[in-house]
Amino acid sequence: MSFEQFALHNSLVAAVRSQGYTSPTPIQTAAIPRVLAGRDILACAQTGTGKTAAFALPILNRIISETQRQRRPKALVLVPTRELAIQVAESFEAYSNGDVRAAVLIGGVGQGQQVQSLRAGAEVIVAAPGRLLDLMQQNLVDLRGIHTLVLDEADRMLDMGFIQPLKRIVAVLPRVRQNLMFSATMPDAIRKLANSILQNPESIAVNPVSQAAGTVTQRVYHVPQKQKHELLRNLLAAEEMGRTLVFTRTKHGADRLARALAQGGVEAVVIHGNKSQNNRVRALESFRSGRVPLLIATDVAARGIDVDGVSHVINYELPNEPESYVHRIGRTGRAGATGSAIAFCDPAEKDYLRQIERLTRKQLQVVSDRPAQAPAREPIRNSEREEYAPHHDPRRRQQRRSQGSGQSQASRSGGQQRQGQQRRQSSGGPTHGSWGPPRRSASR
Repeated sequence: MSFEQFALHNSLVAAVRSQGYTSPTPIQTAAIPRVLAGRDILACAQTGTGKTAAFALPILNRIISETQRQRRPKALVLVPTRELAIQVAESFEAYSNGDVRAAVLIGGVGQGQQVQSLRAGAEVIVAAPGRLLDLMQQNLVDLRGIHTLVLDEADRMLDMGFIQPLKRIVAVLPRVRQNLMFSATMPDAIRKLANSILQNPESIAVNPVSQAAGTVTQRVYHVPQKQKHELLRNLLAAEEMGRTLVFTRTKHGADRLARALAQGGVEAVVIHGNKSQNNRVRALESFRSGRVPLLIATDVAARGIDVDGVSHVINYELPNEPESYVHRIGRTGRAGATGSAIAFCDPAEKDYLRQIERLTRKQLQVVSDRPAQAPAREPIRNSEREEYAPHHDPRRRQQRRSQGSGQSQASRSGGQQRQGQQRRQSSGGPTHGSWGPPRRSASR
């Protein structure tokens, strides 16, 4: 099947083709015709299956086909995380070649630019529920023209406590509208929410959450918590790794791990809910570009990171919900590429492992041989840790800034930059990380 068979606008087909997509994915094949026909849908599909295009293309087709087109919000997409909001908005604008503007409404940054994008004629709003409610209460967003509502990753939004904000938002939308709900799992709470919003929906199920991609190899190390950092360092030095995503259970755990790796000379960026939006965008861009190919994240990033060429996902700590494990490892082995998922299991986490194996109906391969100890490396400088994994006391940073050595700020920063370039060059260049010689990434 081809995208031409959907009878989409020629500009949309050309845009999809220009991005290298030749044939629709199963979720796109099932959803696009139904959305074009105006049906409500309830789709079970996890990240990486192409679901964004499954709702973006038919919504765009409706907007650009209007005979009397008005530049006002017509589609509202609600998402659980900031990163996902940015990526969904980018997809809308890419598929329309910029003809349809998308406003991103998210917390963690000032609202001024977001309000300006609404006033500039945005026809699609991609929003996190909290920020959208804030702007609604200030009468800064007009939802009267919304004809399509999308709830993306609805189960994740419920997990994050967005059920009441969702209900408040839905209550002010036009009663006559199309509703599209996408969820990686279908617990009773999701079905109850769907029954309250959707009208006679058609159900679509693609790649159940219990199934990881067949191209991902899964292994587990049984290791005490106190030895996990050493094992991670040794793995990073021993294995052929491209972009590597490491998951911890808590935000503080992610910061602690970044500090420990930095002391061992391994540079990592960190994303979790306590990071400012600007910091998260910088960290994600460093990871996406390959400049820092090691990203440490909590589950806030499990479904919000859309980065090609992730070769390894490491579950430094196992999640207490087995579905989260599948979402995490879904960051690798995408679009037919191979990937590797490695789990670290402390004795206290064995019950979590059993739940994962019951859900996936697959026993993870137990690895008994440990990689040899990695050689010691020069610790990452404080300036680098502050930029990519901010966790130091700001008062200490201020004290360091105020200490006078007679050297200008420009000369200090220039010297630091030259030193950083020299060290990265000696370890294989910036795109290969700081844990070993140049490696072949799955994206190269």
